[in-house]
Amino acid sequence: MILKYSLGAVITIPLLPLLYLQGRRVKKSIPDLPEAKEPSGVSGFSECPKMKILIIGESTMAGVGVENHRDGFAGTLADELANKLKSCVHWTVHAKSGITVGRMSEELLIQIEDNDWDLVVVGIGGNDAFKLNNPIRWKSQIREFINQLNCRFPQVPIVFTNMPPIKEFPAFTPLMKWTIGNLVELLGEALDDVVGEFNQVYYSSEVISIENWVKEYNLSSDISLYFSDGVHPSQLTYQTLAKQLVEFIGSDVNLEQNL
Repeated sequence: MILKYSLGAVITIPLLPLLYLQGRRVKKSIPDLPEAKEPSGVSGFSECPKMKILIIGESTMAGVGVENHRDGFAGTLADELANKLKSCVHWTVHAKSGITVGRMSEELLIQIEDNDWDLVVVGIGGNDAFKLNNPIRWKSQIREFINQLNCRFPQVPIVFTNMPPIKEFPAFTPLMKWTIGNLVELLGEALDDVVGEFNQVYYSSEVISIENWVKEYNLSSDISLYFSDGVHPSQLTYQTLAKQLVEFIGSDVNLEQNL
């Protein structure tokens, strides 16, 4: 991982001025979409065991690209888990566009008053890749963040979502897809290493591929359907990501003991 990062850095450094100019141009072309509304809700069966889910992270967790969380990642995740576990799922989102892992504790965790959760879902990594965070620093920051989560929510399973599919972003130039897309995959490898140091911490490490989604879920191959603005997910992507994560949770995470 470090060798791949070092080789990539050697290639990328001379291209940084061009990467910066392209990034500014792309940023200007992307509409300023708001975060989703109504960041809490209830899914499932009222007479069944109650489960409480905390969803935290960057813009994907904040639902940028859909009007309401109910129609995006959080609502779909809760619906799918409720059906799978035959439970009543209470879900709450604390997320912020543009946030990095180094700012999560002081900007998000501090806002969360409730400590009584059965599952914490974390979506982070895109902004760290955009800011060219390196895997060594990222591992240290992730490790510290997990420790803080464990202190706040002892014995609660923590699940990190897949890294964002930056190589698929229609709005990005080939250079941006190559540099930032490769970096986010390296950050994913580093995250996979770190979660192995902890109990009840998990990472859905499969690299998201629209081509694979088309085959696996019998979806359209029209790439424009998967992004609301060329970068942020569409409703289709949020819902597919949530379904994929529930499949991962069902196979790798024991939640029944928390119900």
